[in-house]
Amino acid sequence: MISRRLEKFKTTIFTEISILAVKHQAINLGQGFPNFDGPDFIKEAAIEAIKQGNNQYARGFGIPPLNAAIADRFHKDTGLTVDPETEVTVTSGCTEAIAASMIGENSDFKATGLCCA
Repeated sequence: MISRRLEKFKTTIFTEISILAVKHQAINLGQGFPNFDGPDFIKEAAIEAIKQGNNQYARGFGIPPLNAAIADRFHKDTGLTVDPETEVTVTSGCTEAIAASMIGENSDFKATGLCCA
């Protein structure tokens, strides 16, 4: 069962573009579908993280070191200080971040920065 607030949202633009790209035999530029392998240093970092035991699902709003790094970078870029545990949320993509900021239950929520990378 879908929440009433979400009923009007049918599918993402990424799904629509992917369907159109297949239909028209086009290159899909609507989403990150690289046609090349990632850099070796990234793959090696992932292997090392797995070897160190970082191989489980992360908590839904980001692991503490990542949240702290985001808060530090936000401060460096804006001069504003945010609490990494209560004012930083990591999402699984930009669509989730935008939706969470728009339909969040917290009436005190104020978006001071939204970064999608």
